[in-house]
Amino acid sequence: MANLKRKKGVIAILTGGGDVPGLNPAIRAITIRATREGYQVLGIRRGWAGAIGIIRDKQADNSDHCVTLTEEIVNKSGRTGGTFLHTSRTRPSHIAKAGVPPHLQDKYNAETNDLTPEVLKNLDYLGVDYLVPIGGDDTLSYAVHLYTKGVKVVAMPKTMDNDVPGTDYCIGFSTCITRTIMMTNSLRTSAGSHERILVLEVFGRYAGFTAMLPTMAGAANRCVIPEHKFDIEKLTELLVSDRCKNPSKYSVVLVSEGAMFRGGEMVLKDAAKDSYGHAKLGGIGDLVSAKLKELSPAYNNGRPINTIIQKLGYLVRGGDPDAIDSIVPMAYGNLALDLILKGIHGRLVVLKNGRYDDMPIDVVTGSAKVVNVEKHYNRERLRPHYKSFGMKPMFVMTGE
Repeated sequence: MANLKRKKGVIAILTGGGDVPGLNPAIRAITIRATREGYQVLGIRRGWAGAIGIIRDKQADNSDHCVTLTEEIVNKSGRTGGTFLHTSRTRPSHIAKAGVPPHLQDKYNAETNDLTPEVLKNLDYLGVDYLVPIGGDDTLSYAVHLYTKGVKVVAMPKTMDNDVPGTDYCIGFSTCITRTIMMTNSLRTSAGSHERILVLEVFGRYAGFTAMLPTMAGAANRCVIPEHKFDIEKLTELLVSDRCKNPSKYSVVLVSEGAMFRGGEMVLKDAAKDSYGHAKLGGIGDLVSAKLKELSPAYNNGRPINTIIQKLGYLVRGGDPDAIDSIVPMAYGNLALDLILKGIHGRLVVLKNGRYDDMPIDVVTGSAKVVNVEKHYNRERLRPHYKSFGMKPMFVMTGE
């Protein structure tokens, strides 16, 4: 029975990296269960940024960096998208001089600073017994680093790209592909009306799952993904053929943001990088669209075919979670609390082969999770293989 009187300890939760639908249900699940079991639950604001911003002084106002979570607070947000704790792309081991909090600038004034010692002291100052970070491989790789420093970590995987190793499912993925399918189907009316080729740029820096699954579901004719550099001439030929066969005279291609032309590299929006060393991607969809129009006459009796280009971007991040991204985060939160109640840490809660489980947290840094091109991608047809679904996971491809 839940212990509502004796305080068992302190659990801190944070969300890092990009926002996705499903974060608030995860925060809600672990908070409600933990408080009923007798734990105090703290929410660290803005991911790792909040963990370095705390001022270790009883007179200081740390409400901008940390908040005590209650059932009332999490119930108000638990059915909504995004993260009410806010988020950031911050890595405390690599903080630029300009990003060092004001109260630490005298101590840390190099061009790049490792503020991990401050994070450790701040967690100790808050009395944190267990830390529950929810994020992608970048956020969780730093959690692994903290675990090696002695922090008791129980982590949850979150990313639209579904590319955290060790798990078949990451929070946010289902809503992402649901929205991608929905928006693609909405845009086909314009593509059909004008007899164009519809080009949609979707998330996927290193992994093409967000392009593969909607294409497999019938939302697009073709998809190009980061795992296979594609031939634009071949893509043009295929899409012109698809358009010709379609009674409404249009065709659709999904383009992962990390997709690359054969002989080329990722298309960058600018030279700026985040604290994880990632340059901002953007523009591959525009380039594909322009090349399709330029090359289309060779496969369309000398007549160019116009295109419609749309970057879905944050449209698939925003809004409420779908059913799966409401249920899985609830289960992940309870799995995390189960581990904490048993005194177990250094784990990542996961879905494997249709069952909830947990893995050693260092699985996050041990490998990369990408589309297995040999098994799942038809290089000649530039789309997923449509066969051998028996005994596969619900989302078919796991990258393993």
